[in-house]
Amino acid sequence: MAINRVILVGNLARDPEVKYTPAGLQIASSSIAVNRITKNESGDYEVDFFNITAFSRTADYMSKYVTKGSKIAIEGRLQTRSWVDQASGQKRTSFEIIVDNIQSLSSRQDDAGSRTGDDANREEYAPSQPSAPAARASAPSSPNPTRTSRSAPPPPSADESDDADPFADE
Repeated sequence: MAINRVILVGNLARDPEVKYTPAGLQIASSSIAVNRITKNESGDYEVDFFNITAFSRTADYMSKYVTKGSKIAIEGRLQTRSWVDQASGQKRTSFEIIVDNIQSLSSRQDDAGSRTGDDANREEYAPSQPSAPAARASAPSSPNPTRTSRSAPPPPSADESDDADPFADE
């Protein structure tokens, strides 16, 4: 048995870049910035950046409702791509997360007015059944997404937030 699931919560590092396949399938790519749980020597959290790619309705949601800096949660799978660099002739490999589910965790005010509506709602889009990108590219239609709205919990107060790092060397 093999499991390939990734769940990340972080901030969108750049606005989604949207492309279309010749068959009309929408593809959105960006990256997510995720803080590490440990601090470096200067007391700052280091950040990891992960490339993310979404297809079909998930890509449509990403392109319309999240922008650079938006707090998001994603669920997907890790995938590698390999190619030979034309300039140097060397083999290159990249890793990316194929997003199956995405949820905006930012309020609409946090997204600088990029969306309109009730600030208490959160929107989540997920395909009803997972499928591989190659299968999606050849299929004329995409799976129907599910959409749910939820009330957002109130943000933590200043008293509740704890910046102490239990794993930091003292």
